[in-house]
Amino acid sequence: MNPNIKVIIPAFNEEASIGLVIAAIPEIVSEVIVVNNNSSDNTVEVAKKAGATVLSEIQKGYGYACLKGMNYVSKLETKPDIIVFLDGDYSDYPEELTKIVQPIIEDNIDFVIGARVSELRESGSMTKPQIFGNWLATSLMKLFFGAKFTDLGPFRAIKYNKLLALNMEDKTYGWTVEMQLKVLKKKYSYIEIPVNYRNRIGVSKVSGTVKGAIFAGVKILLWIFKYSFKK
Repeated sequence: MNPNIKVIIPAFNEEASIGLVIAAIPEIVSEVIVVNNNSSDNTVEVAKKAGATVLSEIQKGYGYACLKGMNYVSKLETKPDIIVFLDGDYSDYPEELTKIVQPIIEDNIDFVIGARVSELRESGSMTKPQIFGNWLATSLMKLFFGAKFTDLGPFRAIKYNKLLALNMEDKTYGWTVEMQLKVLKKKYSYIEIPVNYRNRIGVSKVSGTVKGAIFAGVKILLWIFKYSFKK
């Protein structure tokens, strides 16, 4: 029996890329959920035309958008087995979703991250602050928790029941690291799968601005230190 897989895509002004992202998602996915995060362009129209379920979240923030998608899923009569989170900027390769979910389906792994390894990254696809931030965050998680993470990549898959048990709460930049920290705390099984990564379409809302980069870095560190001293 094939698992029920749903994809949640937060999207803010991604009209140039969201159609490409949706079109590249493998057919094994039962539903693509795009959460329009207060876009001022035609993201909604393009996503609907591409066949996605489109929700709206006016509170700006990556976590707000992800939580909106999760709330929608929680009200469905048939719940999914796996949730995949994917960005709407076409920096990831959506067709690689099959290898992201494979360890969950075949090996009963709880949580999988698509790791943006250097040899598979297009030149310039990650900024120096991003690379440093990933290194610092994953190094601290290794130091404090013995973690084996190397990336905070947004392309990730998790068993739906395990996701619910995490009680996710971060509304903005700390969403990804919060998930990984809670996975460690709950001793879920996890693995990283190397994925290709290319330059995004458009300007990043986080790494593309000084303010975004600083806020993201601070939020990530706050989550790590919060969990480091939490019993």
